[in-house]
Amino acid sequence: MTEYERSRTMPALPEHVYDQAANVGQFDGWLPRALHVRSDDPPAVTVHEDGTDQDTPALLRPHHDELRLEWGTRGEGGYAGWLQVAGSGAGASEVTVHLSFVDDAHDPGEAAAGRALDDSLRRLEEQVRLRVDNAAG
Repeated sequence: MTEYERSRTMPALPEHVYDQAANVGQFDGWLPRALHVRSDDPPAVTVHEDGTDQDTPALLRPHHDELRLEWGTRGEGGYAGWLQVAGSGAGASEVTVHLSFVDDAHDPGEAAAGRALDDSLRRLEEQVRLRVDNAAG
């Protein structure tokens, strides 16, 4: 199994960050650009990957009380991951995303996974900033 993890501090309360991250309708705004999630019958979702033009059945489990999202492919192998939001003081939050690849066919490699995680966290921070700025203004 191969695992990757990245963290980023965001300028908003943990609840605000989690609400933004957990909104399935806005996943396209922060997930890697080639992935699109369609909510089927929660917790069931379908993940579409542009590069392969394939749909993969998956599960998405929000844990609102823990400010945590967990996901993974349905069935054997594939991949799983989680996003955890924690307060870091002074109205800021620390967001950590973790990916585990059981099946090497899903593993994009360390460099690509790192870029995708960093880009996703940056895009999530942009969404959070827009939401916080709009709420304040």
